[in-house]
Amino acid sequence: MSDMHERMLALAGLAQALRQVRRVAETGQAEGTVLETALGSVFRIDADSPADVYDGVPNVRPGLMLVRDYLANKGQDPLLPKLALAVTQLERRFVQDDDIAGRVHEGILAARIDAERLGTAHPEVLAKLGSLYADTVSHLRPRVLVQGNPHYLGQAAIVAEIRAMLLAALRSAVLWRQFGGSPWDFLLRRGAMAQAVEDLLG
Repeated sequence: MSDMHERMLALAGLAQALRQVRRVAETGQAEGTVLETALGSVFRIDADSPADVYDGVPNVRPGLMLVRDYLANKGQDPLLPKLALAVTQLERRFVQDDDIAGRVHEGILAARIDAERLGTAHPEVLAKLGSLYADTVSHLRPRVLVQGNPHYLGQAAIVAEIRAMLLAALRSAVLWRQFGGSPWDFLLRRGAMAQAVEDLLG
């Protein structure tokens, strides 16, 4: 698999995690399988490749389809690219802050023990990941602002789930950058990106 293919898998992971953030903020409901994939990616810190991080290419199919739509200017949700941009900017600050990155790493290892016992999408695991995000990443700038239905954004369990998904999105953003992803790709390499997405969708 080429670097561009690896990069598109990471971008798909980012897109589908943020799509869930938007969905949960608006409706209070996540899609179970996509949620599992996103949270699983947070715990696979030592995976060898993006495909391993998401436990197989089929698991990021929804994200690949989202990326395909946005590259073809057919994206449905104008807030999604804005969220993605905010998360990729946040990723730059995150990797430069050794203290916060270290605390996140430790927190993920601690939460992983619960995830193995209870399941990755268990409310207790979501609460732990949500608290970890609030105590660490949310102190970095720019802050990622999530808009949605105030009825849901006022509920602690929903806020925890959104923060856990933002952690997953950040994980994908780090991965995207590790494989050479850059905002310039969107200006200079859209054709190559679109081709790689089509290849992955098969």
